[in-house]
Amino acid sequence: METGDFPDRLIPDGPDRAFVTDLVYTAVRHQRALQWALGRLMAKVPKGETGAALLAGACQLLLMPSVADYAAVNETVEAAKLASRQTAGLVNAVLRNLQRQRETLLADLARQPLGVRLSHPDALLTRWLKRFGAEETAALCAWNNTPAETTLAYPPGAPAPFVPLPHGTRVESLPDFAEGGFIVQDPATQAALDLLDVRPGQRVLDACAAPGGKTVQLAWRMGPPAGPDHQLVALDLYEDRLATLRANLARTRQTWVEVRQGDLTENPQAALAPFGPFDRILLDAPCSNTGVLRRRPDARWRWTTKRMRALAETQARMLESCLALLAPGGRLVYSTCSLEHEENRRQITLLRNTHPDVACVGVEERIPTRSQTDGAFACALERQAQASAPR
Repeated sequence: METGDFPDRLIPDGPDRAFVTDLVYTAVRHQRALQWALGRLMAKVPKGETGAALLAGACQLLLMPSVADYAAVNETVEAAKLASRQTAGLVNAVLRNLQRQRETLLADLARQPLGVRLSHPDALLTRWLKRFGAEETAALCAWNNTPAETTLAYPPGAPAPFVPLPHGTRVESLPDFAEGGFIVQDPATQAALDLLDVRPGQRVLDACAAPGGKTVQLAWRMGPPAGPDHQLVALDLYEDRLATLRANLARTRQTWVEVRQGDLTENPQAALAPFGPFDRILLDAPCSNTGVLRRRPDARWRWTTKRMRALAETQARMLESCLALLAPGGRLVYSTCSLEHEENRRQITLLRNTHPDVACVGVEERIPTRSQTDGAFACALERQAQASAPR
């Protein structure tokens, strides 16, 4: 959390990657509860590597019953020694004390406020309590604290378009991976793709395309190139993310897709020449990720009202840019993996207030506690071929 990097990008490959990934994600999900438990045993929980070691050890002792106590303590202490032999003694003493007081601590934790008990920031819970009520908010927090399954998406016409995998399965080892027979994607993404309704012979833009899961599904739905107007352009801002996008397109044999680097908030037309205007545009906008906190547990600790409002401003600029790229009579689908009103329905209201020629033709919303999928929002907007005359 101190580096700001995503947890999965910090975990090296190796024989213990699955266990380390489980440990890191569990510790990040339950960070606030673990900090509370350690705070009951220490005047001040240290930061840095010593604090990380304490969190990892406490996580195993309190939340991972499959790990033997002696292994949790000993391995954590040995890891702490790599940073400082002096503080390794502190780690050993605190973890052994936690082990002795475990049942009392767990009982006390169960009586703490929701934000502590289920490890979510209070500012976010305040919003959810007003919208969902106490019972559903607690259920949503519990959902966010469960490990997310990996789901495979297959091309249209497959017997099962989405197939969940057992936890711990290495996707790369599955049959058809190298042949590009599937991609990893949650079923919640289906809503935006269905609303976009792409067809062969259309000019289509995936405006925030990386890492490419939706791009591949759009290519599957469009089929092989069918004439000069059959275009699928994948745009993204960052070159390192475009590398992943290109790899996914290559693996799934969709190399006919045009990949471009560009900034939707700064003259995207320059990056997209000579393509467009587009019949279909998918804007899967960057957002606060509050609908996917079980997959992105670190995002809850970055959530603030200020950050969400900044994201909303960026989303509004992206919507305006995409609308400028949309052909008359075309369709734009705006989607996020956020649950927040400011990033979803409010964006549509603001856009339509300034563009009366734009009509909303469909809205889909996924709330994890109701859909049993990732949270998602998608709205289809159509620009009239000719603006109506004022009455």
